[in-house]
Amino acid sequence: MSGDERLVLTVPEVAAMLGLSRNGAYEAVAAGQIPSIRIGRRVLVPRAALQRLLDRARVCETDAG
Repeated sequence: MSGDERLVLTVPEVAAMLGLSRNGAYEAVAAGQIPSIRIGRRVLVPRAALQRLLDRARVCETDAG
């Protein structure tokens, strides 16, 4: 499985994708703004959950605009 096919992303990867700081991304995860799962000590963001979050944000922007 290549890197693009992974089902989960690390918080720093999500931060880079969204243009957030690493700490800002961890704060958003802690606040429940970014969906995450914990496996051991690792905090991971399911790719599908992140995509749903972004899709909902686009729908809200479209409805508001």
